Amino acid sequence: MIPQVCTIAGSDSGGGAGIQADLKTFQERDVFGTSVIIAITAQNTLGVHGVYPVPIEGVIVQLDALFSDFSLSAIKTGMLLNSEYIIAISDYLKAHSTAPLIVDPVMIAKGGASLMATEATQAMIDHLLPIATLITPNIPEAETILNRTITTEAAMEQAAKDIQALGAKNVLIKGGHSLNVESARDFLWTEKGKGTWFDSRRHATKDTHGTGCTFSACIAAEVGKGQSLEDAIGIAKAFITSAIVHGIEVGHGHGPTNHAAYRQLGAVE
Repeated sequence: MIPQVCTIAGSDSGGGAGIQADLKTFQERDVFGTSVIIAITAQNTLGVHGVYPVPIEGVIVQLDALFSDFSLSAIKTGMLLNSEYIIAISDYLKAHSTAPLIVDPVMIAKGGASLMATEATQAMIDHLLPIATLITPNIPEAETILNRTITTEAAMEQAAKDIQALGAKNVLIKGGHSLNVESARDFLWTEKGKGTWFDSRRHATKDTHGTGCTFSACIAAEVGKGQSLEDAIGIAKAFITSAIVHGIEVGHGHGPTNHAAYRQLGAVE
């Protein structure tokens, strides 16, 4: 039976991030993707033009429909909008799910628009982190969670440990926003107290819309297939690097990555 995974996130009408990016990634990684839509965003490569939440009742009904029919082997969350949604989803997953949970703490869109209310950060810390198998913040998101700046690789390592102390089992700090001009380096700190760096060469491009969604979706897909967390992250790192380097040119702003690149062209040397 094909592994079945789920994304709980917002819809991106531009197709580069959110639910759309996750489902494209799931398909590319040979898992069957299901989804729970939190909000519909009017969005393109130029930015977010509107956010329209799905009523909480509608979110719960979506979850009920999936859990009553599918055998989900991994779940990922993306944009969760505000504390009300975070608490409702956390409570539901606590009661109904034993699948690994990958949390991508989406806070700000590539164009700069806020995608999560300020009070939601604390709700995420209190309710979602304790049930997360892995949380994947980039540096600005980690800074928001910890309320401090992160400017060095040593600070990334400490940040991962400090976020783990807030409740998450495993923490991956993504280094795409770091000052390293040659490499994009991500740091994993595990529940076993092991630290691992994942390295890829940096590629100069503005077309990086949806990279965080795609990366975490690939991790979820691989975990859903039974890969170890370290192996899943290694595959996801290769997948997103290829998607960035072999980008596609659509739109007039921050364009999306190429979800088919890893399958078609392979890993970037």
